[in-house]
Amino acid sequence: MKVLKFGGTSVGTAQRMQHVAHLVCDGESKIVVLSAMAGTTDTLVEIADYLYKKNPDTANEIINRLERKYFDEIAALYATEPFRQKAADGVRSRFDYIRSFTRDLFTPFEEKNILAQGELISTEMFTLYLKEQGVNVALIAALDYMRIDRNGEPDLPYIKTHLAELLNQNCNAEFYVTQGYICRNAYDEVDNLQRGGSDYSASLIGAAIEAEEIEIWTDIDGMHNNDPRYVEGTSPVRQLLFEEAAELAYFGAKILHPICIQPAKLGNIPVRLLNTMCPEAPGTLISNNAGGGGIKAVAAKDHITAIKIKSGRMLLAYGFLRKVFEIFESYKTPIDMVTTSEVGVSVTIDNTVRLPEILNELRKYGTVTVDEDMVIVCVVGDLEWNNVGFESRAMAAMENIPVRMVSYGGSNYNISFLVRKQDKVRALQALSRSIFGAGS
Repeated sequence: MKVLKFGGTSVGTAQRMQHVAHLVCDGESKIVVLSAMAGTTDTLVEIADYLYKKNPDTANEIINRLERKYFDEIAALYATEPFRQKAADGVRSRFDYIRSFTRDLFTPFEEKNILAQGELISTEMFTLYLKEQGVNVALIAALDYMRIDRNGEPDLPYIKTHLAELLNQNCNAEFYVTQGYICRNAYDEVDNLQRGGSDYSASLIGAAIEAEEIEIWTDIDGMHNNDPRYVEGTSPVRQLLFEEAAELAYFGAKILHPICIQPAKLGNIPVRLLNTMCPEAPGTLISNNAGGGGIKAVAAKDHITAIKIKSGRMLLAYGFLRKVFEIFESYKTPIDMVTTSEVGVSVTIDNTVRLPEILNELRKYGTVTVDEDMVIVCVVGDLEWNNVGFESRAMAAMENIPVRMVSYGGSNYNISFLVRKQDKVRALQALSRSIFGAGS
């Protein structure tokens, strides 16, 4: 059995839902994971923000506007009045539930209930459409099997056991539809897997059922070898190792959520990235044995802050790095890059919420300087140190671009350059010309 995940753009209109239905109705057993319709989650976040600000009138205006959009899509989606009416009743019920939060105290618990409605609506509409077409489909509620533990990590034994029970209860169905992103936590409250979590849902489901393959359907033909927004002549990478895909996802390739790689990798389940708008394209296959070495792709991660701690006391002081890293740990701030010398250490972070407190602590150990508006540009592929030549090609491409930091050796799949924001596009284009012979 395969697991197919369709993102918000893929189910963003009635016409696109119909197209997805055509793609999945091929006679094969599968689990279809859907995101909320494009723009819905952002709008629900906006509604929640107004409720936090105790502005129910504006929240209701936005709720009404979003509801009208759904009624328009319902009118276009279904061919018969009974199914239109049933879908409209379901959507009206969901939006009445959202409106109920405009009258009471609003907390993060209520917000998570609101955010869950997007996926619940899209899957209910899609399942109804399939039933109107005569398809024997079962809607499996993610809130009945998808669960995170007290540490916010997926409860894999719970997911596997409860999902198997639900599939067995609906064993006569041709295939199954379920929600991405949403789950319950260890206290049985409605929760979610964070933004981009539908990819994670698909990977967890695939691992739970030991799927043949996980397909992530978006609006682009696989993972490209550079960012097509800034570089001309990019092309999809046909095969990637899980480690390479994880590096690209973490360092800016938006097509795939970084966290979704791990369950599939551990379960040795191939992940295929496909284009809903061009389903015949081969896309990108990610697996544990993707062939072909060399450099695969370039990606960039924005909004980076570099911090340098310079101290004469660092020389031969074996506890210095531990003290520095403990400061970041205490403020729950991950580090992306690290470089060291005899008298200092430089690190980068992308979360600056606790930056003032971090800097205040670091100044106890030396002189601290900060560079903001930086970008990490990473080159990803089979970059083991004994594969001669790739470092020189990457370095040569950057010869006319100021580089603040270089990181290599922490991974066999990545060499990273820290550059200024204004040099990002030049860096991406230069690397494409040097490595792939494209990218003006």
